Amino acid sequence: MHAILREATYATDTPVHESREFKEFQALHARQPGFAGSYVIDAGDGRLFTVTLWESSTHAAAARAVLEPVVRRVLHPLMSAPSRLLGTGPVVIHDAAAATAAPL
Repeated sequence: MHAILREATYATDTPVHESREFKEFQALHARQPGFAGSYVIDAGDGRLFTVTLWESSTHAAAARAVLEPVVRRVLHPLMSAPSRLLGTGPVVIHDAAAATAAPL
């Protein structure tokens, strides 16, 4: 499994993850071959951290070619600063399923 970690900053007046544009992008993201899921974390002050999981780095690269024009068209107008790639690489521990199996 391969992961990509990004930070994006949006206006704070309305939660961007509730917008039609963000939902449109997430749906397209999920339809890409090799997509294995994502986590979007609200870090406050309009900052979102996104961890996107792919079956392989090859799947991630192929999806980027499809998604990048959509990001420019749909998400960039909503951003208050350019997004930042924080890191990318193989997932060495994946225990989210075990952690979410039991109710809190």
